[in-house]
Amino acid sequence: MRGDQLTRQWRILRAIEASKQGVTVAELAAEEGCQSRTVRRDLAAIHAAGFPLYSEKDGFQSRYCFVEGYKFHLPVPFTVTELMSLYFYRDILQVFKDTVFFESLDELFRKVKATLPPESLSYLRRIEQTFHIGFKPFKDYSEFKEIIKQINDAVVQCRVVEMRYYSLSSTRETTRKVDPYKVWFFNGTLYLIGWCHVHDDIRMFVLDRIRLLHVTDQGFIPPDDFDLEEYMRDAFGVIRTDAEKVTIKFDPSLERYLKENIWHPSQVFKHEDGSLIMTMEVGGLREVVSWVMGFGRQAEVLDPAHLRLAVAEEHKVSAEQYSPDCCINNMAQGRQ
Repeated sequence: MRGDQLTRQWRILRAIEASKQGVTVAELAAEEGCQSRTVRRDLAAIHAAGFPLYSEKDGFQSRYCFVEGYKFHLPVPFTVTELMSLYFYRDILQVFKDTVFFESLDELFRKVKATLPPESLSYLRRIEQTFHIGFKPFKDYSEFKEIIKQINDAVVQCRVVEMRYYSLSSTRETTRKVDPYKVWFFNGTLYLIGWCHVHDDIRMFVLDRIRLLHVTDQGFIPPDDFDLEEYMRDAFGVIRTDAEKVTIKFDPSLERYLKENIWHPSQVFKHEDGSLIMTMEVGGLREVVSWVMGFGRQAEVLDPAHLRLAVAEEHKVSAEQYSPDCCINNMAQGRQ
């Protein structure tokens, strides 16, 4: 496939850039796990794209290098493949279009792109036609542009913020004073994590639920021992509760799909009585309920009992919603 070819050529470029003595076809073929003739075709394509490759004899083999001084045509300290990575990150940050996150990277990309030689620009265009990153669903953060900028500045400058905020569990706004530690992007949503002066504890705030924000002149010292990964270690999603051992039985037809993903770092799979058994040490079981429901009758919670009961109750409510009598009543109300 063309995408696989470009990806392989990208790795070959990285290998050539990283090597001081040049690399041989045999070395590249061994690294890529492909035939030597495939590497030769890739080298020919890279040379045809305008990259200044040359080869020199080393015994019975040829070593491939860039012409001396070629890297000096690139903006220091960037290499060609580092700029390709920058291009990919720009694609990833499209979800933050019209915010400081995207605008800053886009401006940086425009500046370094202006210094690229023609062959590098040509190769980037080929990559663009092949590689794309998409997010669904995603939020439109353009209307929170100013709040995002203020929060980002407050985190960097270690300034306390005051904000008007409402949570899903409340019908009214509350005033919060927060030491902002981190801005975290997870599953299409931006979160602010910091010390809440009201609750005297570390709390998480959904950024688009912030109504008003004021960055104060009051500074704070971020704790050296705060680690975001450790803080969220037990959570299945974003809800933090004490971890519990969860056991779920899945239809074996789901095995490949389930094992292809890391749902939680503690996940373990085993086979038992013709079924696939998954165990996790995880918190935030409310989110686990929604996840299990997505598999319908192909998933059954075995433990803990209160999680099994919660899923059963959800299935019961869903069954009642889709009962013939309920459907008839809903249609009748819709015609009124």
